[in-house]
Amino acid sequence: MATAAPSAASRIAVVTGASSGIGAATARQLAAAGYRVVLTARRKDRIEALAEELTEAGHSATAYQLDVTDRAAVDEFASAFKTIGVLVNNAGGALGADPVATADPADWRTMYETNVLGTLNLTQALLPKLVASGDGTVVVVSSTAGHGTYEGGAGYVAAKHGSHVLAETLRLEIVGQPVRVIEVAPGMVKTDEFALTRFDGDAEKAAKVYAGVAEPLTADDVADTITWAVTRPSHVNVDLLVLRPRAQASNTKVHREL
Repeated sequence: MATAAPSAASRIAVVTGASSGIGAATARQLAAAGYRVVLTARRKDRIEALAEELTEAGHSATAYQLDVTDRAAVDEFASAFKTIGVLVNNAGGALGADPVATADPADWRTMYETNVLGTLNLTQALLPKLVASGDGTVVVVSSTAGHGTYEGGAGYVAAKHGSHVLAETLRLEIVGQPVRVIEVAPGMVKTDEFALTRFDGDAEKAAKVYAGVAEPLTADDVADTITWAVTRPSHVNVDLLVLRPRAQASNTKVHREL
């Protein structure tokens, strides 16, 4: 099925967490689909390098250093736009895998602030710009963790459940406005940083997450799915798309060839 070209009024796409992984891959694919991408992340050098890469490839890309948990900074960022067409709320991540009894509350707070409040900040600040475009799309990149619990994951599960509920509720609240709300919930995705960050740089622990799994999802797999959903005709809303590798039947059942 052919993808619909973005209209002139909705050609700007803001991607959070664009410095690596799913965010960077999504920026590349949306740029290839004809969007003017605005790359945001805390790591300025990463997004500037990606913007340069995309520009040299003939696309339109701008880098903007941004911490999604800093509301004042988010509001200042949003003030630069009259309209935008797409907001991809991708910034997030997991910290730790301790049980509830011993988990670090600081990790839980950080996960909630990034995954939920960061999404809230960007969505609130840019929603008027999305409405003004006449054809806006909000994408929330949640996780299968937001749809099912697993041992050692309560903090991340709670945060991603929060982002899931945010998307679901927003869709109810703005029905009738020219803005779609899409949630993409990936399962096991192997990127350079996700598990490594979760386990505080412990490469051995990070590797065990994917041990024996022949083909976990890649960042490009998820980006392809996001881009497909965004480029559906305007009247088509992909409410929720759960994406897993074939080897993963659920959050707790994974086929491993060990």
